Amino acid sequence: MLENMDVKKRADWPDYDDRMAHLEIRMGELQRQCRKMGVPIAIVFEGFEASGKGTMIGKMIQPLDPRGFQVFTMEKETEEERMRPYLWRYATKMPEKGRVHIFDCCWYRGYEKELTAEEINRFEQQYTDDRVVIIKFFLAITKKEQKKRLTALEEDENTRWRVTKKDWQENKDFDACLQKYDTMLVQTDTSNAPWTVVEAMDKKYALCKIMTTIVRRLEMAVKAREEKASSSGAGSIDMLEEDLRSGVLRGVDLSLTLEPEMYKKKRKDLQKRLAALHNKMYLERVPVVLAFEGWDAAGKGGAIKRLTQCIDPRGYEVIPIASPNDVEKSHHYLWRFWQKFPKRGHLAIFDRTWYGRVLVERVEGFATEEEWQRAYKEINDMEAHLVKSGVIVLKFWLHIDPAEQAKRFEQRQMIPEKQWKITEEDWRNRERWDDYEKAVDEMVLRTSTKQAPWHIIEANSKLYARIKVLEIVVEALERRLV
Repeated sequence: MLENMDVKKRADWPDYDDRMAHLEIRMGELQRQCRKMGVPIAIVFEGFEASGKGTMIGKMIQPLDPRGFQVFTMEKETEEERMRPYLWRYATKMPEKGRVHIFDCCWYRGYEKELTAEEINRFEQQYTDDRVVIIKFFLAITKKEQKKRLTALEEDENTRWRVTKKDWQENKDFDACLQKYDTMLVQTDTSNAPWTVVEAMDKKYALCKIMTTIVRRLEMAVKAREEKASSSGAGSIDMLEEDLRSGVLRGVDLSLTLEPEMYKKKRKDLQKRLAALHNKMYLERVPVVLAFEGWDAAGKGGAIKRLTQCIDPRGYEVIPIASPNDVEKSHHYLWRFWQKFPKRGHLAIFDRTWYGRVLVERVEGFATEEEWQRAYKEINDMEAHLVKSGVIVLKFWLHIDPAEQAKRFEQRQMIPEKQWKITEEDWRNRERWDDYEKAVDEMVLRTSTKQAPWHIIEANSKLYARIKVLEIVVEALERRLV
């Protein structure tokens, strides 16, 4: 892509000013249309050092309403960002519906070091599948031109601070960098998020090409929305019907129990080990995510309580997940979970999780079939990235049978201090038990991966369930830390 570019291109057209005036008006119109239609837009700028990314961004935003966009300079990681999974700093900044987020450098800085091309493509696809418009620009200049610009910047006392040893090293290794960038562009030039290579030798030409591309892409997005066309179809379902019929949950032995005395003995030992491991986890900067799902009244709260009783409260957070609010609904559904993932050395415990997309949102019709079918891959990709970044991910489904659930519901209604735990919604959900069971079976089969497997907890016996959860957590931490 880069080796074939025509670096001699210049905007020497007699009608240049008229073209630009038209583009500016049209960009303002399209921004307003996209805001009204709830179209999220991410504009990415990458390129050689001194190729003019900052200048182009500064000029490109002039026609836009400043209340509707935000610019992120992403070249250097903060200390907080270095404590998180690599994609955290980008996933938390993706635009909500109707807004424009502009990235001066982005996730491509991690190409080959933190992310493969395939991982980048999957990351972008989850957003374009959710109808985020991703517009990517790579600004290209020659080695000679780069040296000229770096020298000019360095000779000016007001701008010399912008030139680093890294910039000069890129100029020295220009041919190797050119090859690397070219490979990157080829591998990540997809139909849903294509690259536009901008010949940036002439700044007027570069700006005109950038604005023309943005106008064209936004016009396409508006037209697609007007036609109610999807940006990407759902992936094919490769699960065998026999797998679905067999049922994961039906094979769970719910007769397993634990005597109170044995429970007390095991709990004391496991909590002591967990307390020591939690300290070691902090010292070695290992992040941990515990994800709890299960039937209503299955005992998630009780299991979480036994985990947290023995560890430093400064080192963990329990995150209850309810229905998304209006702000959360305006983003990709995983956005609100990215906000909560722990930094290194910390523990995050989710009471309900991102699996709501393929459970309650699927069963109750809050997500379209396309959305929840697509979510299996999106979730697997996200969890794979967490694990690759060093996060221990443990997922628990607490399983009880309908009779046990009914018994616990009735007990809650009889005890005044527990009545708040039971609602009409809980009773109504029982009517859809078979639908939820099918959804859970499919969830486990599709998202129980080697790096982030599901643990099915036999929870008819609360004592047995609590000990099993403790054992799984302790054993996982010991494998990493001991």
